[in-house]
Amino acid sequence: MTPAQIQDRILYRDGLMLILDKPAGLPVHAGPAGGPNLERHFDALRFGFPKPPALAHRLDRDTSGCLILGRHAKALRKIGILFQNGKVDKTYWAVVAGAPPQESGRIELPLAKVSNKTGGWRIVGSPDGQAAVTDYVVRGQADGLTWLELTPHTGRTHQIRVHCASIGCPLVGDPQYGGPDGKPLHLHSRAISLPLYPKRDPVGAVAPVPAHMRAALDACGFADAP
Repeated sequence: MTPAQIQDRILYRDGLMLILDKPAGLPVHAGPAGGPNLERHFDALRFGFPKPPALAHRLDRDTSGCLILGRHAKALRKIGILFQNGKVDKTYWAVVAGAPPQESGRIELPLAKVSNKTGGWRIVGSPDGQAAVTDYVVRGQADGLTWLELTPHTGRTHQIRVHCASIGCPLVGDPQYGGPDGKPLHLHSRAISLPLYPKRDPVGAVAPVPAHMRAALDACGFADAP
């Protein structure tokens, strides 16, 4: 990714934060083995500031869409408090296999991380896990697929993926939780907003639909949506 390419992915910018349209398939930071990651390109996002911005939260490697960066330490603290207090509104779009039991609903399933003998791990529903809450609304359906709009009220690892699987509609591209394989993960952070300035309306951004999800969304009615 060139400096121009990452700058082209800016959805919102002010003196405190940036909102990027994160590409699917790129981790936000380097794992133990290193490798390509989004964070290594942040120097191109200083825009005159003495230090590059830093992650205010994270998205999974294969999730695309709105990602907030704080431009300095004070901004990161302020944004972090808003996340901790549940003041950040997040909207995700997903394409799932099958359909949920209702046109809209709330999933309340505590989540826990479990490891296997080979060193891998996954998230499971567990009464001893951390509280996790996700609301969903069906936006469209076609050919055994459903387009869901999801609002997570907590920020647990793999929350949307596990919650959707728990009601019988795993995400396309998510074989780890029972979804059909052979395509990229169909999960997109569509919009985010937060009350960053006390005397102003919340600020935020909407991320365009990624190319890898467009065909499935169009089949489910996105192309005809107002």
